[in-house]
Amino acid sequence: MPGTVQSIERAAAILRVLAGGPGRFSLGEIARSLDLAKGTTHGILRTLQRVGFVEQDRVSGRYQLGAALLHLGTSYLDINELRSRSINWADPLAARSGEAVRIGTPLEGRVLVVHHVFRPDDTFQTLDTGTLLPLHATALGKVLLAYRAGGTLPAEELEAFTRRTVVGPRELTAVLEGVREAGWAAEIEELTLGEAAVAAPIRGYGGLVVGAIGVSGLVERVCDSRYRPRPRLVAYVREAARAVSRDLGAARL
Repeated sequence: MPGTVQSIERAAAILRVLAGGPGRFSLGEIARSLDLAKGTTHGILRTLQRVGFVEQDRVSGRYQLGAALLHLGTSYLDINELRSRSINWADPLAARSGEAVRIGTPLEGRVLVVHHVFRPDDTFQTLDTGTLLPLHATALGKVLLAYRAGGTLPAEELEAFTRRTVVGPRELTAVLEGVREAGWAAEIEELTLGEAAVAAPIRGYGGLVVGAIGVSGLVERVCDSRYRPRPRLVAYVREAARAVSRDLGAARL
């Protein structure tokens, strides 16, 4: 049976030290608590910092757990809680709107569809649960982009799926500002010709946006004669988003 890898064991021990305290730790404190040489400890900390598992305060030089590690630790629970809390509201939304409903959450620069309710009719439909969608070309994705921490746009060049897809940084920034002002997002033939969607943010504790819920369907059903989302659909989606948010512990919206 193969032996253990000492460097990984030491890295895990350092992470446990950082997770076990109420604040940040100095290099010396971490090294002393594990009886490791400062040089060895510093090398491991630098590696953990490079992959985002550890962060170092620029002023004090002290260390704490990084956001990437925290995301790994909570992502499974968050995604499943989001899905379980959303299910109670997704079916009624589909029934009221007459359209398909999707719930999404950010994953590695895209939208992960965690739940999908079919449009309540007899037409052929394909289950999208588990599908990854682009952020910039979907209503769900625009919501997640608009409320993303730091408000940063995707670093990579954006793909134009149709002639209506917004790919310019300046144009996309303006669109996302509109999403934040309105509290909902729309996508009209930006991913697939002939289809449109409306989505709104789902918030958790502290008001943090943890996902989005939306409806999608043919343009002529989702939009009015002026090519704008129908107000009743926007209202249904926003009501469902607020209901899920309350179930997730968000303050009264």
